[in-house]
Amino acid sequence: MALDVKSRAKRYEKLDFLGEGQFATVYKARDKTTNTIVAIKKIKVGHRTEAKDGINRTALREIKLLQELTHPNIIGLLDAFGHKSNISLVFDFMETDLEDLKPNNLLLDENGVLKLADFGLAKAFGSPNRVYTHQVVTRWYRAPELLFGARMYGVGVDMWAVGCILAELLLRVPFLAGDSDLDQLTKIFEALGTPTEETWPGMSSLPDYVSFKLFPGTPLEHIFSAAGDDLLELLKGLFTFNPCTRATASQALKMKYFSNRPGPTPGPQLPRPNSSTEALKEKENLLIGIKRKRDSIEQGEENIQKYEINVHDSYQCSLNNAQQLCGLKNLHMVCL
Repeated sequence: MALDVKSRAKRYEKLDFLGEGQFATVYKARDKTTNTIVAIKKIKVGHRTEAKDGINRTALREIKLLQELTHPNIIGLLDAFGHKSNISLVFDFMETDLEDLKPNNLLLDENGVLKLADFGLAKAFGSPNRVYTHQVVTRWYRAPELLFGARMYGVGVDMWAVGCILAELLLRVPFLAGDSDLDQLTKIFEALGTPTEETWPGMSSLPDYVSFKLFPGTPLEHIFSAAGDDLLELLKGLFTFNPCTRATASQALKMKYFSNRPGPTPGPQLPRPNSSTEALKEKENLLIGIKRKRDSIEQGEENIQKYEINVHDSYQCSLNNAQQLCGLKNLHMVCL
């Protein structure tokens, strides 16, 4: 078994470091058997209680879910190997990064196809009364019910995160970037207004609820000045405080924003990230540009030399003519 693990590990050649998160480190690698580029996610060793069954539970959860999920917009799990509590997951390699929804977990392949990644914090659908932990989702994309310590929640937490991602795409910077859970709530309420028991029934009963100053909020059309009415409607549905009335994915997809013109850009026409091929082309274009400049300079120097020669020849010719004229004049004077 140990030899099998070692042989599977040696199958992959690490090429580059891609990134590091709270639970794992990701590398770009080459599969020596198929000569394809893959991404290897090495799960960090957590507390002993996390791996008391012989494997990191975060990794086990991710493997289980990815084996059950097959979809063109979900990253594919190619292989998994490990020893003791250490485990590495091998995935399709995606050209770039967009229940832990954030831009870093939205990956794009070379054809512009988006795939969801990082299912370490995801949960399978089970009993509606199942109690969960509230420490999920990166803080900037965390729904207010999670920040108030909700232990029972649904897909609304993902839809809030979708709203934050959409807002970030519009603003080109994170929309709500808090330094702590309380600061995160403050930023949410300052931007969107402070909810009340009327707008969010049951809010004050949440485990970590604290009272906040009543902020009036800023109208979405002022925050997202470039957004049309259809997009503002979508954002309003996603940023609804009451998770029971927050827009679901099905409801959001039926909104006018997704059917109004102009339509979405086809995947193959999307701007591609700087892949190694493009980087090589960019380098070649740079070298071509430098060569052209050098040739232009050399041509300019050559033209200057020709000009100097022409000027010199013209000057010499004029001097000779002048000397000849002077000689003729002197000869004429002698004859007289």
